Amino acid sequence: MIELMILGFLAEGPLHGYQLRRKMEQLHGHARTISDGTIYPAIKRLIASGAVTQKLEPGAGTTTRRTLSLTHAGRQRLRKLIRDADGHDITDGSRFFIVLAFLSLLPDEEQRRAVLQRRLDFLDQPASFFYAGEEMQRIADITDPYRRGILISARATRTTEIAWLREQLAPPPAGSEEHT
Repeated sequence: MIELMILGFLAEGPLHGYQLRRKMEQLHGHARTISDGTIYPAIKRLIASGAVTQKLEPGAGTTTRRTLSLTHAGRQRLRKLIRDADGHDITDGSRFFIVLAFLSLLPDEEQRRAVLQRRLDFLDQPASFFYAGEEMQRIADITDPYRRGILISARATRTTEIAWLREQLAPPPAGSEEHT
């Protein structure tokens, strides 16, 4: 997800390291900080692979500002990461939201729809956080009010996301620009 965020934000335009890190932290959430030991090695790997270029510029005082830009190879890598999102990138809500944040950068509508369909297929499966042996526990089965709260909140979020996904995946109305 770190690589996807780096490439995704650079697709929007060149950024220096601090700006990039700040955007990543805002998207990833305040509860999940991104350490220098995570972001800077990822940037170095992307530069080494030719996905990102680095331009050194004067910064404040005697510091040097490193401005990062996405290359054609980086844009191709970004599109592949989004297009091929599967597994935990689909099933983990936080990871999926990162994919979703950059989904519009995938130019092919059918590929975008395929990513959304994978998420919908996952959400359409019955699930619970709590089990009694092999049996999934439902809200009515839970007496602990805090565990019930988890299930109630999760159900509301899941229901809303499923409705949104179905709306996105619905065929465009006859006569719309996409349909003609």
